[in-house]
Amino acid sequence: QVQLVESGGGLVPPGGSLRLSCAASGFTFSSNAMNWYRQAPGKEREFVAAITSTGGFTNYADSVKGRFTISRDNAKYTVYLQMNSLKPEDTAVYYCNYNMYPSNYWGQGTQVTVSS
Repeated sequence: QVQLVESGGGLVPPGGSLRLSCAASGFTFSSNAMNWYRQAPGKEREFVAAITSTGGFTNYADSVKGRFTISRDNAKYTVYLQMNSLKPEDTAVYYCNYNMYPSNYWGQGTQVTVSS
């Protein structure tokens, strides 16, 4: 079955960096686009970034454009989210997502806290 396992979250001061990883299994990773979403306390889950199957095209939410970079290693079945210049408003649980209509798959999430 499809499994998505995020890692790499933690506590970081404003202006710091983190790299999140999502290890995927149970489907043909190299043939599918992947996404990152996040959910802050008391808010709805929101789109962060997406990457096509080959990594040739990426898309970002305006709030993270220029600071976050999504990438993937198809040989390792892993998608990454490099987060730089982190702000307190980036604090959230970050989720890896794979969508294969009509199913939508999520990892368990990894907590990112930006605070001094």
